[in-house]
Amino acid sequence: MINNQYLFNRREIGTAWHGRHVILIRCNVYTNQFLQLDKSLHAPTEPAHSNCAETLAQYFSIGYELIGVSRISQSEVLYVLRK
Repeated sequence: MINNQYLFNRREIGTAWHGRHVILIRCNVYTNQFLQLDKSLHAPTEPAHSNCAETLAQYFSIGYELIGVSRISQSEVLYVLRK
């Protein structure tokens, strides 16, 4: 039997990352304008495009999946992506 606690709770330099990466993309819902990108520390990223749909498409093309969408104001939406 494998000791999962040992495999996934190692905090040594040079150990492989076993977790997930998260990207938060904030956009204007009326103009389709990209506003902001936040990410987990070592998440792979692409350059953001001024068009929100294009930015989302870039992240889908490198393996991210949409796990949530939330309206955060009258004109802004937050997309949560995971890889």
